[in-house]
Amino acid sequence: MSEPTKAVFLSYAREDAEVAQRIADALRAFGVEVWFDQNELRGGDTWDQKIRTQIKACALFMPIVSARTEERTEGYFRREWKFAVDRTHDMAGNRSFIVPVVTDDTKEGSANVPDEFMRYQWTRLPQGVPSPEFVAQVKRLLEAPKKSAGAAPKPSGATAPAAASAPRRARWTYGSAMAVVVAIATALYVGRKPAAPAATAVNPPATSAAPAVVAPVSDKSIAVLPFANMSEDKDSAFFTDGVHEDILTNLALVHDLKVISRTTIVRYRDSKKSAREIGEELGVAYILEGSVRRVGNKVRVTGQLINARTDEHVWAKAYDRDLTDIFAIQSALAQEIAGALQAAISPEAQKLIERRPTQNLVAYDAFLKGRETRNKARSGAPAPLKLAETYFQSAVDQDPTFAAAWGELAVVHALHVFWEIDHSPERLALAEAAIQRAVQLAPDSPDVIALVGTHAYYAHRDYAKATAQYERLARLKPNDPTVFGSLGLIQRRQGRWAESLTNLRRAAELDPGNPGYCRSLVQSLQLGRRWSELLAEQLRLITLVDDKILEEAALARLQYMATGSKKEGEAWLAGLSPEQFNSPRVIDLRKRWARFTGDFAEAIRLDRLQQYYDGDGTEHYSQAMDMAAVFIAVGDNAAARQRLGDFPAELRARVAREPNNPRIRGDLAYMEAVLGNKAEALRLVQEAVRLLPESADALDGVNFSLGALVQVQALVGEKDAAFETLAHILSVPASNGSVHSYRTGAALAPLRSDPRFEKLMSDPKNDAPLF
Repeated sequence: MSEPTKAVFLSYAREDAEVAQRIADALRAFGVEVWFDQNELRGGDTWDQKIRTQIKACALFMPIVSARTEERTEGYFRREWKFAVDRTHDMAGNRSFIVPVVTDDTKEGSANVPDEFMRYQWTRLPQGVPSPEFVAQVKRLLEAPKKSAGAAPKPSGATAPAAASAPRRARWTYGSAMAVVVAIATALYVGRKPAAPAATAVNPPATSAAPAVVAPVSDKSIAVLPFANMSEDKDSAFFTDGVHEDILTNLALVHDLKVISRTTIVRYRDSKKSAREIGEELGVAYILEGSVRRVGNKVRVTGQLINARTDEHVWAKAYDRDLTDIFAIQSALAQEIAGALQAAISPEAQKLIERRPTQNLVAYDAFLKGRETRNKARSGAPAPLKLAETYFQSAVDQDPTFAAAWGELAVVHALHVFWEIDHSPERLALAEAAIQRAVQLAPDSPDVIALVGTHAYYAHRDYAKATAQYERLARLKPNDPTVFGSLGLIQRRQGRWAESLTNLRRAAELDPGNPGYCRSLVQSLQLGRRWSELLAEQLRLITLVDDKILEEAALARLQYMATGSKKEGEAWLAGLSPEQFNSPRVIDLRKRWARFTGDFAEAIRLDRLQQYYDGDGTEHYSQAMDMAAVFIAVGDNAAARQRLGDFPAELRARVAREPNNPRIRGDLAYMEAVLGNKAEALRLVQEAVRLLPESADALDGVNFSLGALVQVQALVGEKDAAFETLAHILSVPASNGSVHSYRTGAALAPLRSDPRFEKLMSDPKNDAPLF
């Protein structure tokens, strides 16, 4: 756990597990660590000692009081309550520790709880749905546990938590976002429990913004804003951005510093906000502004350090050097910053900061262009990947000793494999040769360590090796979000879901403005069916992106997966302008929504209007497969075969060229099934499962391999096998569907007439959180 001393321990009777889960999800969605014993209600000395240790170490103890706890005069939760009371005997009288929460109409004065609980102010959360004030109160208590606040000894006559005074500016729109979270949690609860009386379901959402809570700002925290490109040649912006990124990389090696990452910072390029405003938004004490001017073989780099809390300039520096000294400038700036913030630099970090990755500036230019191109590459898009490959190849041609360029070249080759653009043995050989060269040149470079892990991940799905590399890197750069983000992605492919979620949350905490980390966290929460926290995080993601349409469409889809409700998606579509609604992108989104929710007539109508959409890189054959499934669902097999056109022949040729590509085999298997070629379809899909089994990749092995298997089995009439596969898919993380979307989507339509289908969809465990 990232900050064990800041954890909340939830204590509850097993009958209140769902209510406790709802509270835990809401707190976790806003960065609160929750210790919540979901699956170890079994007793035993080891388990008992674990609970005692957690209660002794947690920052807040939150007992859930309800009619269920009143009914049970005996239960392990009462022992937990006693442990917590015992701990208070060693605490100062004004220490905030016990935070009782009542989830129904149980009366405080007559509740069967320890007398110590009566000393504290109680919070009422009907059905466990949290209010913005409640989350704000918990975060405030965690940040100042020794001060008397809402959970401190209760003043006479107190009936509700006192509201905190809001600082002038939050790190992001916390209050309004929490109000929306409460509304979504309400809808989610009502959607999943339709029989609950509306009058007692939840508190009404707050009508005004909740108190904003900002964590204390560390004196050793800094945001390095994007440098201004002052060169006359505006095409040299890549060089300015490269200098900026390398300075951030150097600062990440200083363990004492909190450094906001590049992805969050780029949003402040050309910002008109003051340093004080930016500092408050990012939660940092200092801002560095700078510029780069490159003229011929000369370079001028300037930097000014600003105290964000006072808007005062601490120092200003200007470096006029030969271009060959650019690495010395980057090193000097990093050391100046560390010195000003009184952050110690270890001898190991000092050596790494002063390193010169290459002596060849032509190679360095090509490297920076390649890195910029790869940073912007979208998953599955071949054009930018090929351009990045050209740049990195040029860099190593110019300087064969440039280790980081060799490593980046290896990763670009590996991405061709991982994204199924080119799965040929020749491509794998190129990746292997490049990474081996990087390791030979600089085995201990942090850049190379990271690239070795990334290559192992993308080229070979060697997740054990990738994990080892990033764990090694974490010791060098303990505050670098890329380390924890990468570990989270690797661990979920290993099936280490809880560890993965912890690391993805850590990455998002270290780099709160990075939509990539937020998106990865959303995906993991979806795979685990953690609906409440998922929807809150998706709302946060919408605030982080400029082009919101795709993420708003994703929110509608996720709400449908969670509740089976169409109204949110329909309301979103109704709110679009006519230009947006009839744009090619939204026509594609509308077609997807119709397929997803079972409106097959509308999907067919929109397909006649627009067969293909090229804006997101989805291959035409894949779009044809999606529509073939719709035609199968409405019983028009001839139209399904016609919609596939010449794509089966195209994929047969690709299988011959890429014999180890499991995704192409799985897709071709589906097409063969549509065409009625049962034996060939089953052969191909079984080969796909063999090439990418769940044991090798807990994510794609289920989502792609078993997903293809169940669809083929359903199409060719192997229903017993299909239901066995589907039951397994529902029992493990990694499925992109839910019981609601499976009921209406086209993919599993051939199974719906069988009573076993509804039995699976109606089983509560198939809609319960998986981790």
